[in-house]
Amino acid sequence: MTEFLFQATLFLLAAIVTVPIAVRLGLGSVLGYLGAGILIGPVLGLVGTDMTELQHFAEFGVVMMLFLIGLELEPRALWDMRDRLLGLGGAQVALTMATVMIATRLLGYDLSTSAAVGMILALSSTAIVLQTLSEKKLMASNGGRSAFSVLLTQDIAVIPMLAFLPLLAGGALTAADDHAEAAHHGPELLGILQSLPGWALALVTVAAIAAIILGGRFLTSPVFRIINRTGLRELNTAASLLFVVGVSSVMLLVGLSPALGAFLAGVVLANSEFRHEIEADIAPFKGLLLGLFFITVGAGINFTALFANPISILALTFGLIAIKGSVLFGLASLFRIHGRDRWLLTLSLAQAGEFGFVLVSFAVNTQVLPLELSHTLLLVVALSMLFTPLLFILYDRIAHQLDDAAIPPLSPDTIDAQQPIIIAGIGRFGQVVHRMVQLSGLKTTVLDHDLKTITLMREFGFKTFLGDPTRPDLLIAAGLKTARVLVVAVDRSEDAIKLVTHARRERPDLFIVCRARNREHAYALFAAGANKIVRETFDSSVRAGRYVLEGMGLTDFEAATQAETFWKHDRHSVLELAEYYKPGVPISENEAYKAKAEELKDSLETAILMTRAADYEPVDGPGEEKPLGQDKT
Repeated sequence: MTEFLFQATLFLLAAIVTVPIAVRLGLGSVLGYLGAGILIGPVLGLVGTDMTELQHFAEFGVVMMLFLIGLELEPRALWDMRDRLLGLGGAQVALTMATVMIATRLLGYDLSTSAAVGMILALSSTAIVLQTLSEKKLMASNGGRSAFSVLLTQDIAVIPMLAFLPLLAGGALTAADDHAEAAHHGPELLGILQSLPGWALALVTVAAIAAIILGGRFLTSPVFRIINRTGLRELNTAASLLFVVGVSSVMLLVGLSPALGAFLAGVVLANSEFRHEIEADIAPFKGLLLGLFFITVGAGINFTALFANPISILALTFGLIAIKGSVLFGLASLFRIHGRDRWLLTLSLAQAGEFGFVLVSFAVNTQVLPLELSHTLLLVVALSMLFTPLLFILYDRIAHQLDDAAIPPLSPDTIDAQQPIIIAGIGRFGQVVHRMVQLSGLKTTVLDHDLKTITLMREFGFKTFLGDPTRPDLLIAAGLKTARVLVVAVDRSEDAIKLVTHARRERPDLFIVCRARNREHAYALFAAGANKIVRETFDSSVRAGRYVLEGMGLTDFEAATQAETFWKHDRHSVLELAEYYKPGVPISENEAYKAKAEELKDSLETAILMTRAADYEPVDGPGEEKPLGQDKT
């Protein structure tokens, strides 16, 4: 127990250091957890190679993850996925097994060993892939849904694989003592089934699944209602955890995958009124245990064996990724998954998975795999999982290139009219300005780089030109040399600053009106030379505040007066603070700015109080005043 707590403490401390760094660098949390395990395991040697207890504990995170996924899927939704589950998922498992078997046979291994290796390497990492898909918000995409279908099929396929592996050794289930250390999953997975005949095993399995379905359907709701009446949140959390632990234990006892059982239980509870409450209670534990699982994977990588034969180990790892990627890419084309979704499916599932550790141990325990080959397989599985975040980074780059390639470069329009007002950017903000100016009888030259927006404006009869407003040549063509007013309403803040800087340099006398995202953007635009700046949400927020005052009983005049006082003071403070703003220096570290802001805050409070005092008048005698908002009759 002491060693368990020591290992867990080290893992958590390492994760606190490495995970934020990995996330900040855009590598994802999974790579950070794997890095934490590598750091305190193979690199620093702070933990030994025996992490059996911690691995059992951490693997429960995978179980809870699949339970939460099941909560998000109604049985009808699962039925709607049957084509992908049976078609895409089944084809991936079968074709990958066959391809890996052929490759293993070419390396000189016998048929039974090749079949075992094919089953082991056909599986992908449910934990890493689903965690990364969720972080990158890709689960709702076609590629994400397809990847989930394949992963679910793989988890289901673990059951027949566990039943078939002993047959490769002639049906013997003898667990040799010298192989016991490699079989930390064996006792749980075999459980009480070692002494049962085949027909009894089938009955026990069906009974266990039926118990989970019926219990989840009819027993959980009354139990959770009773617990909710106590008003104790910790009891609800305990009941949620007990339910997942109980389901997993039942599945282990009958030799089935606890993760699959938890998923089934989640699907059963998907229509429960307590679904969201259960999800909120379990989610924090899921994240923590999944992190521990990834750390144990990183700590378990045998770098000694890797460095002893790096070329062959890496060749096997990249060969596995290439084989699985090729199969997935071909199936994606067959199932009409195109573009970035095809690459997402291909690269996200090209690794081996955590169930590979289970099957390797089980295969060694049943004397299907030689011990030396099992060590190599464990290393290949771990390394392929370690490379998975890098494959997602590769996907991001490919997807970005595909997006750029999907939008052909557009040639800017030839600008054949020059007006006294140039509007750069015709989004929601620019459209309002444009309509108001045109209703006043003034002419404008509108320039925007978005073809869809330009097309829409033309459909409504407005003459607009396609082109990048930040390009100096297009600005000259639009009439920068002769225009009187430039309206800068482009989307990107840096483009607005670039445009104002260039326009002010070319035309010191030009009147420039800009849209700013926030105060800091406003300061930068003032520094660039803008005359008037409108913060995009400021005026609407002041109007909303005025409505609040009216709702509290102030008259229209009183609310308007205070809104005008606030508006004028804030506009003045922006001009004042712009002189103290230093680009690149955080406001929290700019002492002069903070001091001036505090001074302006005090002056605003004084102005508001003076405004309110002017709206009070004596009632019934000296010393009594009439509150704001009451009728003055």
